[in-house]
Formats: sequence, C-alpha cells, structure tokens
Amino acid sequence: MTDVAEEGWPLRPWLMAGLAALAGLLFWMLVDQRGGDPSPLRQAGATLVMVATLAFLLTAERRRLHWAAAFALGWGAVIALVGYYTASYNHQGEIAEFPFLSGLLAVLIAAPLFQVVRDEGRLAVPYAQLHRYVWSDAIIGAASLAFTGLTFLLAFLIAQLFDAIGISFLRELFNKGWFAWMVAGAAFGAASATLRERAPLLATLQRLVSLVAAILAPVLAAALALFLLALPATGFAGLWKSGVPETPMLLAAAAFAFLLLNALIGADSEDRARGRLWRLTEFGLLAAVLPLGILALVSMLMRVDQYGWTPERLWGVIACAVAIAFGIANWIALVRGRGAFDDYLRGYQKLLAIGVAGLALLLALPLFDFGAISSRSQLARLESGRVEPAKFDWSAMAFQFGPSGRRALQRIAASGAPLNRLLAARALASPTRYAAQADVRTAEAEATIDQRVRIVSPGLKLDDRLRAHLARTGLCGATGRCVLTAIDERRVGIVSGRSTGRGPASATIVDRTTLPPAGPRVEVASAIDSGGIADVADLDTARVEVREVARKQIFVDGQPVGQPFE
Repeated sequence: MTDVAEEGWPLRPWLMAGLAALAGLLFWMLVDQRGGDPSPLRQAGATLVMVATLAFLLTAERRRLHWAAAFALGWGAVIALVGYYTASYNHQGEIAEFPFLSGLLAVLIAAPLFQVVRDEGRLAVPYAQLHRYVWSDAIIGAASLAFTGLTFLLAFLIAQLFDAIGISFLRELFNKGWFAWMVAGAAFGAASATLRERAPLLATLQRLVSLVAAILAPVLAAALALFLLALPATGFAGLWKSGVPETPMLLAAAAFAFLLLNALIGADSEDRARGRLWRLTEFGLLAAVLPLGILALVSMLMRVDQYGWTPERLWGVIACAVAIAFGIANWIALVRGRGAFDDYLRGYQKLLAIGVAGLALLLALPLFDFGAISSRSQLARLESGRVEPAKFDWSAMAFQFGPSGRRALQRIAASGAPLNRLLAARALASPTRYAAQADVRTAEAEATIDQRVRIVSPGLKLDDRLRAHLARTGLCGATGRCVLTAIDERRVGIVSGRSTGRGPASATIVDRTTLPPAGPRVEVASAIDSGGIADVADLDTARVEVREVARKQIFVDGQPVGQPFE
C-alpha cells in the first residue's frame, strides 16, 4: 500500500509540537510535589500522559487518525494501571520496577505492529513494512531525543548570553519545571513529526544505520565464534568469576547478534546483503544466539541455587527463555532454508515479536506475584540454615518483595529467633531500603557486640547507648576487638584493633553523656580520635591503662599555639 507519510502533512510538526508541549505541562503538574514523592494515583496519571503522547507521536498519520488516538489512549490507560499497581505494591511507591518496564516494552513492540495494521486497514502484518517501521521508529525516537538535548543546550547558551548583559528572564524561566517540560515536549514532538514528514531523509538515516551495522556485524560474528569455540577449552569457571555479571553480558551479546543479523537480512530477499563474507557473518550471528541464551540461563540458575529466587532472577530467567526461543527459531530456519534461511526466519520473528509483546503485557499485569515467590524462597533458605541471619537480605524482604515480604518479616518479628526478631523489626521500621541495610547491620553488630568487647575498668558497664555507639561506628567490627577503659565519670576510652595477633590499633574517646539513645537512624556522637598505635599486642591480653603525661607547648597571651612538642 502507499505509505501514508509520503502523502504529506504540512501541519504535523506544529500540531505535534503543541500537543507534546501540553503533555509536558500536564506531566509536570502531576509529578511536581515540591520536594515530595507523588502519590501512586498521580504517578499513574503522569504515566497515562507520557505513554499516550509518545505512542501518538510515533504512530499518528492523517489516514485513520482515530485509530492512532485509540491505540495511544488504550495503551496509556493500560500502562497507567500497571504503574498504579506497581507503585502501590512497593512500600516506597516506586513505579519504575520490572512490571512497569515490561509494560513499556509491550508498547514499543506493539507500535510497529499497529502501524502496519493501520496501513493495511485489516489484521495483516507484511514483514517488509514491519521491518521498516521497527527501524524507522527506533531512529526517530533516538534522533528526537538527541534533538531535545540539543534544544536545551542551545536554550542554555541563549539564556546565559542574555544573563551576561543583565537580562535574567530567560534563565529564570528555564529554572521553572513547567516551562522546561513544555520545551522538552515541544522539541521532541517537532523533531519526531519533522522526521516522519521527511521520508527520503528517514530512508537515508536507515541506510546509514544499516551501513554501520554491516561494518560491526563481521567483527561481532568472529568474536562470538571464537568465544564459543574457546569456552570448552578454557573452562566455564572463568566465565562465572570474570567480575562482570555474566547473565546480562551474555544476553547483551545475544541481543546485539539478533539486531545485526536483522540489519543484514533486511526486509526481504532483495534487501539482503550479498557476498561470501556476509553469508559467513549471518551464519555466525544466527548460530550464536541459542548457545548464548543457554549459557545465560545456566548462569542464572546457578545464582538461584546459591542465593535463592528474587524478582530480578525471575525476570532474568524469562529474558533467557526469550533469547533461547529466538535462538531455536534461528536454527529451525537454518535447517529448513539452508542458504535461503532468511525467508523462514522473517516469518518466525514476526510471530515471536507478537508473542513477546503479549508475554510482556501479561507479565506486567498483576497476575503473577514474583515477590511472593521470592519471599518463600528466601525464607526457606533462612529457616533451613543455608543463610545466616547476618547475611540474609532483610532490606529486600521489606522493600522489594511487596506485601508478602513485609508480612513475612512481621511474622518473624513476632515469633522468630531473638536475633531474627531484632533484625526483622529494624528492617520494618526503616523508611527506605538503604536505611534498612544500615539499620540491620547496626542491629546485628549491636546484638553481638558483647562477644567482642573487653572492659578493663572496674565499675564500667556496657549500657545500651554505648553498645549502640560501638555498633553504629563500626569500632568493634565482625573480626575486630575493643577494649573499654574509663577516663573519668563522663568519658570512656575505646581501643580498637585485631582480635588476635599483633597489629595496628586506634584509641577513641567518647563522652557518654552526649551519646544518642539506642535505636535505628540516629546521628553518631562526635568523638576524639587519639591517633593510631602501631604493632599492638593481642587486645585480649594487652594491658590498657590511662596515664597523665606532662607536655610542653607554646602559648601566646595565654592561648596555646601549635601542637605539644615534648
């Protein structure tokens, strides 16, 4: 069919710039809370505005314009509901979690499918048009983002020029959130509409991207072939101990192989690259996706066996399964078509794209509670003794596993082992995940601090405030040792060092009357550091005492100057 964009729509840039500017203003009004976090309902409203606007900007044409409006509003409403549930699910109201991102992925895949159906006017998806829309949407999105960034850079320069001569109106205007969001929306809308109107320019950009991909494809194909051939000889252990997260690395390699392979085979047989080098490159990329996906899955399952299930690992397994599905399709196409595998592969990939879009939407909906699965897995490890309470991820249970994680912590805090009750209660009382991590570490250290403290002054007691101070400051670490000695009625000297053997030690003096009460999230009291002492004997047996020492120092008008010198 005739491409709708070729018919021309001169008013498109102006209309889309105005629409996007209005959307930017609405988005700011919904998310601006003057320093506070917006409610889940406001976040859902902002999501509706953002997703609907972006979907309409990418898919709108004069022909069947109401189709594009319905598509944009429908997906905006769906993702808004997903965002509302996600923000309500998390204790801190965070919306940008995996279900929300999965919903956005579904929109991105559905957009080119819708554009083809709209052009056809019926439920049909010719691969050539789908291929063209996938690449053109990606190019338009990336170029529009770049243009938006350039617009802000230019606006900043202009504002600074006028500010230099005493006219600060523009600089102050850009500091207002509503104006900045309107400019961002207008710039993105105008750029995307202008590119969509310039079909020859868009085709040139697509050819440029294909050229760059053609240059990179042989390099990646050769590297992947060498990697997969060398892996059995070098052993798999090095892969797990490389210091780089192996599952994301392997999945990223598979994704790049998939993208470059599609750039080479093009929209149809006529568009496919020709030559022996390209045939070998295609074969290398096509064959590599399946083993990379399998290796990524094996790596992820090893982590699950070691550390149990978490929402991130569940999503990782799903990503590995998608990569394996595409890899299997590659091999089936190669077996059926041999040198002409591309015709089969295009059909398989179209079906897989529809399937992945449906799967992404299904997983975004609140039908599967990954937090509940993760909570059961982690609790089983804790109860079986596979993980010690000090190494258990209490903060994840409180803030990442949803209501089921917090309910599990409440049960532990009510009836668990004494140390587990303390750590669960601290995690539940913390306002954020990062605060929970610090509070749990402090609570664990506080609960076991008596095992690492030696008191040498008669009558000196390790009360709750002093115990909490030692735990918060880390003066008595898990492998360290502390010796406490009384300086006077108010002050205590703390000598910290190794628990066994000779080594450096440090002395700190604290005023007990200034120590804050025990409990999480309090400021650490100030202390006087008396400096380091090298090569101290075992603190379990070392003699620790306080002596009066005479010093010489220079005074001017009765005020000391400099440090003591004798």
